[in-house]
Amino acid sequence: MERNDIERSIIKTYRSILWRPFVRAVQEFLLVSNGDSIAVCVSGGKDSLLLAKLMQELKNHSDTVFSLRFIAMNPGFADQNLTALKNNCEHLGIPLEIFDSNIFAAAKKIGGDNPCYMCARMRRGFLYSTAQKLGCNKIALGHHFDDVIETTLLNLLYASNFSTMLPKLKSQNFPGIELIRPMVYIKEASILKYTKNAGINPMDCGCTIGCRSTPSKRREIKSLIASLKAIHKDVDKSIFTSAKNVNLNAVLGWKQGDERFDYLDFYDDFKTDEKEE
Repeated sequence: MERNDIERSIIKTYRSILWRPFVRAVQEFLLVSNGDSIAVCVSGGKDSLLLAKLMQELKNHSDTVFSLRFIAMNPGFADQNLTALKNNCEHLGIPLEIFDSNIFAAAKKIGGDNPCYMCARMRRGFLYSTAQKLGCNKIALGHHFDDVIETTLLNLLYASNFSTMLPKLKSQNFPGIELIRPMVYIKEASILKYTKNAGINPMDCGCTIGCRSTPSKRREIKSLIASLKAIHKDVDKSIFTSAKNVNLNAVLGWKQGDERFDYLDFYDDFKTDEKEE
């Protein structure tokens, strides 16, 4: 598919499943403002490549005035992966800036046999630092709807807490930088459909150490959600929306910042919605 056709398809062919949910998130969560300088982080995977095109189209069609920098980190990619990243961005018309690092090697040294967590943290820090040096006030990441609900269930079932992946948040370690996730309403199946039809050949994480598969716990959660959807087709929407409907009158405790609260501390003021039998 030619570049003009790819861009036209985002607005027209995939309007209901890509463009509309993208714009909804931008507007609902106030993700883009006049004067913003946004670093769009491109990993080379399907999600970040779509994000880059969506942000380009938003800039072209929005009354909001903002600037974009498309940045990618080369953490030690094999030559074929680096070539694939460059070719995909050229095919899509994304003016990519690539910054070299040795994060794959460092993550292997520090993380041992399970370097993925350390690699993710180091890559995120590198992107924040690069965006700050470029004078950007926001970084945009390509997390989508499925990432959000999977993270919510991962935290609930394996980390014993209810927390989700927020559409935007302020960096604690890089003052003045906000992280935004404009694709939180876009489903992974829609991204896969677009990617295939657009002729994009996305890469995996590009890891040269061998961590090329989806972590086992996330695979379990994906399978669990698929099973639940066979029973209740909108269960994924319910998981997502639950993070908007947290009832503090019906939880045992919660945390805000570094401070923890127990419901008994506020028991006399509570008006529960729970029905008495």
